[in-house]
Amino acid sequence: MLRHDQSRNSLMMLRVQSSEGTRRVECDPQDTTMDLFQKVHDAFGLGGFCFALFRERGCKDEISSSRSKTLKSLGLNHGDLIYLAPINGAVLWPNDASMNSHSNTPDTSEKSEPSTSSSQTIATRWKSSSSSSTGSTSNGSQEDEVDLQLWKMDGQIKRDRDDKFCRHGANACCLHCSPLEPFDEAYLKEQKIKHMSFHSYLRKLTAGVDRGKFVALEDISCRIKLGCKDHPPWPRGICSKCQPNAVTLNRQIYRHVDNVMFENPQIVERFLDYWRVTGHQRIGFLYGTYEIHADVPLGIRATVSAIYEPPQESSRDSVSLLLPDDKEEVVDDVARQLGMCRIGWIFTDLIADVQKGTVQHVRNIESHFLSAQECIMAGHFQNQHPNPCRFSPGGYFGSKFATVCVTGDSTNQVHMEGYQVSNQCMALVRDGCLVPTKDASELGSIRESSDKQYVPDVYYKEKDNYGNEVPRLARPLPVEYLLVDVPASTPLVPQYKFHVDSSISQFPVENRMVQGHLQDFGTLSSYMRQFTEDQFLLAMSDFHVLLYIATMDMLPLREHMAPLLEAVRTGNSALASEWRHSEQWGTVEQLIAATEVSSASGSHSLDHHGASGSGLGGGAKWTCPHCTFINAPHLSSCEMCNLPR
Repeated sequence: MLRHDQSRNSLMMLRVQSSEGTRRVECDPQDTTMDLFQKVHDAFGLGGFCFALFRERGCKDEISSSRSKTLKSLGLNHGDLIYLAPINGAVLWPNDASMNSHSNTPDTSEKSEPSTSSSQTIATRWKSSSSSSTGSTSNGSQEDEVDLQLWKMDGQIKRDRDDKFCRHGANACCLHCSPLEPFDEAYLKEQKIKHMSFHSYLRKLTAGVDRGKFVALEDISCRIKLGCKDHPPWPRGICSKCQPNAVTLNRQIYRHVDNVMFENPQIVERFLDYWRVTGHQRIGFLYGTYEIHADVPLGIRATVSAIYEPPQESSRDSVSLLLPDDKEEVVDDVARQLGMCRIGWIFTDLIADVQKGTVQHVRNIESHFLSAQECIMAGHFQNQHPNPCRFSPGGYFGSKFATVCVTGDSTNQVHMEGYQVSNQCMALVRDGCLVPTKDASELGSIRESSDKQYVPDVYYKEKDNYGNEVPRLARPLPVEYLLVDVPASTPLVPQYKFHVDSSISQFPVENRMVQGHLQDFGTLSSYMRQFTEDQFLLAMSDFHVLLYIATMDMLPLREHMAPLLEAVRTGNSALASEWRHSEQWGTVEQLIAATEVSSASGSHSLDHHGASGSGLGGGAKWTCPHCTFINAPHLSSCEMCNLPR
């Protein structure tokens, strides 16, 4: 027993520091350096031995792997700190993937023996991620196409020669005509640009001497770090190492999206038809693309081509989504094949003034622009759609997902307001710290710590009576500190990704449980009768028609729609005509023709027997051959699936 205690006391603890943190390794002084490499390998969970150990920072005084040298002979003592570094830019952790992809040296992470390379090899520099042309982030995700295009632009603001101040020739430039940086504050203020673009913000971070070598965009965390062994888990213990830092809210100086543009006014008008008919509020998801916005230096514009309305329950004063949406995956897949993605959400807050024929102005500086509940919902959606960023250790930073509110303006007319919530708000929503208040919609509040959750202190700053900025505890919290304005509008010259014709009755929008707005096979039949065979592509150039065809209960065509979606995306009439002659659509056309015949015969039968009333109640009930529903004898089409008898 005494011998065991003596051997245990002879063990020593070494600390190993790496780019992923510090680990402790328990060793015996008589262990060889090869044993040390093996223990470090196991402590960090590495896939190979493509690393080296050093006694000093900067890859100095290397510890070589040997079967004869012991730790005691090297002079290593209990508590010493050693340093771990990869060899030749090898990938030791997944987060190193983006850096290693730009190295010209081969990856040797599959080696099974500890390496004994020199410190000169270890000191090889990695290229800066800002020079990457592939657009891959640290976790391997791909940046959006618009981001890759903006990285190829210098972003400088060109200025013409000033005839008053410039005294040089046409091929020279001076202080008065040299190009400005995209983050120039004087220029942004002159152009009345409230927030600089996100790429301008990145250029500002990388404009120094180091060219952004040490830039790391990390989201704040309001959660306790797990795995701390110095004390029992919360709520029985907490320490400064695992406790999240206090948060001070700051107004965000940049925005990820600089403009939301609807291709044409008909997109919004079609969305507002539901409110005009019922007086109830409505929510929809915006589908479109991200493009370069020329009005803002290195800006991004979200162009909306269609609005999808998910299942929801609404009233005059409220609206709530019915989750989960069974068709969400299908909608995203159809949109992706059409070259679109989900870029935002839109909701109405309209109260009609019947006497004046206008709407009330309820959102202003005296009340609120977005309520706390709407900010939480916007933060939830932005967390679901993160923005890939090459400067973030986690691969994502912020979000391009936009929020659009349709409400009344100061002239009591319907208009749109665009917003995003800040990255700090996204973190508070993600970690469950932000909640709405009960009696004031313009105020949010930060949860108090409980046995189940530790919540750090959150502060915001405001000016006191003497003009000094003083911190205030965010209980309650004005949501203006969380908002970023995003202009929303329609272009002067309308654009049309999908066909719009006022002389044609539009196909109903999905999930509208209102008479005259229901989607069924009879509605599809009536819609298709408005087009000739040569106009098949025009008939299919409707996002809601494509969604209905893809999700029809009796004959879903999702698996066969790829050629049709490609034809709609590219405007290829020949490809659309070829798909029209396919077997799947041929079946649909036969059902449409049968529906037309049965509808005509049914109306003729009703006209013939309508005067005496005979024939309406006689006869036996019949069973639908398509869905087996038992129908009344006078019906010529199924009451359930609307297919012919």
